[in-house]
Amino acid sequence: MPPTAIVMYRIADALAGDQLEDNEKGEIGEKGMGTMCVHAGEVIDPSSGTIVTPIYQNATFLYPYAIDEKGNYTDKEAPYFYTRLGNPTVRSLENKVAALEHAEDAVAFSSGMAAVSTAVLSVLGEKGHLLSVRDIYGGTHSFFASLLPSLGHNVTFFDRSRTKFLEELLRTNTRAVYVETPTNPTLDIYDISEIFEFAHAHDLVTIIDNTFPTPINMQPSRLGADVIVHSATKYLSGHSDVIAGIVAGRGSYVGRIREMMTILGGSMEPFTAFLTERGIKTLELRVKKSNANAMALAEFLNDHRRISKVLYPGLEGHEGHDVAERLMSGYGGVLSFELRGRKEEARKVLRKMKIAKIAASLGGVESLVTMPIDTSHRQLKEAELKERGISETLIRMSVGIEDEEDLVDDVAQALEL
Repeated sequence: MPPTAIVMYRIADALAGDQLEDNEKGEIGEKGMGTMCVHAGEVIDPSSGTIVTPIYQNATFLYPYAIDEKGNYTDKEAPYFYTRLGNPTVRSLENKVAALEHAEDAVAFSSGMAAVSTAVLSVLGEKGHLLSVRDIYGGTHSFFASLLPSLGHNVTFFDRSRTKFLEELLRTNTRAVYVETPTNPTLDIYDISEIFEFAHAHDLVTIIDNTFPTPINMQPSRLGADVIVHSATKYLSGHSDVIAGIVAGRGSYVGRIREMMTILGGSMEPFTAFLTERGIKTLELRVKKSNANAMALAEFLNDHRRISKVLYPGLEGHEGHDVAERLMSGYGGVLSFELRGRKEEARKVLRKMKIAKIAASLGGVESLVTMPIDTSHRQLKEAELKERGISETLIRMSVGIEDEEDLVDDVAQALEL
């Protein structure tokens, strides 16, 4: 290293000494959500002074050595051993999500379904029974309805009208309650504070999929959630370029989930963690913009002659509006609307959109539109679709961060006869 570079490095090292000591583990304390999105969990590598957590793209680590605060090898117990068991880049992401969810810990997965399945299996024990809201993501429903019974577990589904009568559904082996709200794709709202109060009174673990609201719009841990699941593919990463899942929650539960994850092998790889953590830095900005855009579109569609129904909890006419207003700080970036006519006409509307793209998934910076009967809920039978209020002309829209006027104009022209 040239002499000048050595001097500059030493000056920087002296100036950054306190920050290195304070930020090695990414602990910044309780701050605003925007600040935590940027800084929580970020690890400064003392050997280089990085301000962004490095990508530790390696499968294994020196053992039994660890690195001390000066970047030297020690014979202390190694914090990392093998990336399936843990990785510093992945751990940085886990710490960030735990901070945002006001949770004690978090564990990252290779997909949202890996997170859901591992979390649920970890709490069911042997031949357990699960209570679940009826209106859940199609993949989760398939796991609950098909795979869990084959493993000796049972699931009882309930809709919003049964939430005051959950005690009637309890069995001696009931272990947990699983909730999504707003639901996918009908945007139904469950009063999770009421459900969680019941669950804890009966010693049940409370699990919630917080993918739709994100911790920006709702923080379930403050409402009684023990385990919080995310498909990080969606809003957390936010750019439609990763497949990822995360579970946050009480340390004892997350510890059990992590143990099962290392056995089942659904761990996240480091580069995915890096991309997801980078996406979270703008989470608050993106979610607030999507909230505003979705509200504008919902109000426009609510008055449109070709639309028979708009499902968005931000509308005062929505059945769950009052509960959503109490539980959430924003109503989310997903809305659904029902077209008057037949499914062929609905598909034509999708094809006419120019900004919004026809694609599955949600939560990215770009607006996406789908028909649930063709994508997320295609595996459900006609009777099951009807039971869940999913008609053949229902369109779900994940509203991105484009200009509000452009999105409204795009939907308006697509609805023209």
